[in-house]
Amino acid sequence: MEADLDLVEVAPDARPPVCKIMDYGKFKYETAQKARESRKNQVQTVIKEQKLRPKIDDHDYATKRGHVMRFLEAGSKVKVTIMFRGREQSRPELGFRLLQRLAADVADLGFVETSAKQDGRNMTMVLAPHKGAKTRAKAQQTVSAQSNAAQQRPAAPETAAAAPEAQAANPQ
Repeated sequence: MEADLDLVEVAPDARPPVCKIMDYGKFKYETAQKARESRKNQVQTVIKEQKLRPKIDDHDYATKRGHVMRFLEAGSKVKVTIMFRGREQSRPELGFRLLQRLAADVADLGFVETSAKQDGRNMTMVLAPHKGAKTRAKAQQTVSAQSNAAQQRPAAPETAAAAPEAQAANPQ
């Protein structure tokens, strides 16, 4: 009686190595499914990029800083790139100071994961959100939503309570 089964080494690192008699095709399929499931359950880190120039205007800087803050609040990492052109390449300290200023401005939302380094015409720095920043942002949203709902609820019962009193005072 032939069962079309194979001798499969399940745990080769164990002492002694563990083997099972099973269908090898089914074993390969199940291990592929487990690998796919484990990849699906992993957290995908999203890296957003924000590009700046060394001679950026104050309003433009504030706008870019707002974008970086929004990305960090959402739980994404942010790669900040300073692009140097022409003579600006001879003054990398301007870009370094700008990156330090940005890191200080968003210090309450994130930290410097990779410090500023120059590669060619660009200087880059990676900011990462603090641990639990995304959950804190969600908690703040739910608290604000609950407070908004609580503010709207008392207004309706007061008008409903005032209506019977008005009817009792003015019987028709």
